[in-house]
Amino acid sequence: MANFLESDRLVLRAFTAADTDRLLALDNDHQVMRFINGGRPTSRQTIQTRTLPRLLHVYPCWQTHGYWAAQERTAGSFLGWFEFRPLAEHSAAVVELGYRLNRAAWGRGYATEGSRALIRKGFTDLKVGRVTANTMAVNTRSRRVMEKSGLSFVRNFTGDWPEAIEGSAYGEVEYELTRTEWEQSR
Repeated sequence: MANFLESDRLVLRAFTAADTDRLLALDNDHQVMRFINGGRPTSRQTIQTRTLPRLLHVYPCWQTHGYWAAQERTAGSFLGWFEFRPLAEHSAAVVELGYRLNRAAWGRGYATEGSRALIRKGFTDLKVGRVTANTMAVNTRSRRVMEKSGLSFVRNFTGDWPEAIEGSAYGEVEYELTRTEWEQSR
């Protein structure tokens, strides 16, 4: 399968079962998972039976995936993944942007670069009308990536956390960018 997207330093490609060990390492880094599940470990079985099926899902409105393995373009090293998936199976009107990168990739601009490239592709090629992204209110690094990618703060809200994790008492935030706003900023 051809790469879904390339930027200056990144390649985004479809996941395969061969990515199991990479995903296992990513999801078992306490710091990576701090704002996702409080840093609890993830089992190989969970990666194989829940994570990979979600990452391999094909969305009918695009006939392609909504999650992409991120690799460093020149070295080919696995950096993590990006989410750019329709919120409704059969409509690309609203998509959710997300990212999970390994610690070695933090602070190097990869999250912003990948997010901007996906947003551009969404608005120019995929008929996206609005991009939305959420994170915990206390996740300032992720919020900064959203802002640098062109998204604007919409609201604070309280999500349904099955188990409270550090910082969840402060709620979550939603950011968005519409096609019209993106076109006006170009």
